[in-house]
Amino acid sequence: MNDRFSPIGVIHSCFKEKFGIPRQPGLAVEATATLELFAPYDCMEALRGLEAVSHIWVLFVFHANGQKRWSPTVRPPRLGGNRRIGVFATRSGFRPNPIGMSAVRLTGFDRQNGTTRLHLKGVDLLDGTPVLDIKPYLPYADAIFSAETGFAKNRPEPTLEVVFLPPARTVCLEKSKAWGMDIETLIVEVLAGDPRPAYTTGSDGSRNFGIRLLDFDLRWRVEDHTAVVTALVPITD
Repeated sequence: MNDRFSPIGVIHSCFKEKFGIPRQPGLAVEATATLELFAPYDCMEALRGLEAVSHIWVLFVFHANGQKRWSPTVRPPRLGGNRRIGVFATRSGFRPNPIGMSAVRLTGFDRQNGTTRLHLKGVDLLDGTPVLDIKPYLPYADAIFSAETGFAKNRPEPTLEVVFLPPARTVCLEKSKAWGMDIETLIVEVLAGDPRPAYTTGSDGSRNFGIRLLDFDLRWRVEDHTAVVTALVPITD
């Protein structure tokens, strides 16, 4: 059996680091990415019929895990980061084979300047993620409404209100125009779910956080269950 697989493409995502990425697809519907296909998989014939598909499964590699080995138990964020559960009962990226899957919205695909790209929304994918395969999402087969899901029964509710300091909002509006997307909504979706590690969720506004998003560093802090966006600083490195 051949246990070596070649990526068919790579993700170019608005998320430039792991911190701040939604913990499941669809939680930040404004989160965008493109999937650039590699040759020989970049031929338009391979995508024939995909124009009729609204959502796809993306099978990918958790490439940013480093040398960390898998563990038979993990601490899911939905359980507060304190309770251990079997890795096969979770979607943790630290698995025997670091393979992930995400159901995302396909907004279109094209080929320009010799490059074939699929345009995606609602992603939970890190920039630079290698993609192994894509498959169409089939509602009649993939949406099993009677399924039981253990500890993650429902979509997580937002836990933080999000507000912008005036200078941050001004830059946000400028960025939205430059990128042609609703960046304010994206930031609200990312922060409302409280991406902080469990051990920091009780801290006050004295601690500042940063998330690398698109071409800026999103600076924010938490005050009385409110995420305060303080600045959008250009990334220079």
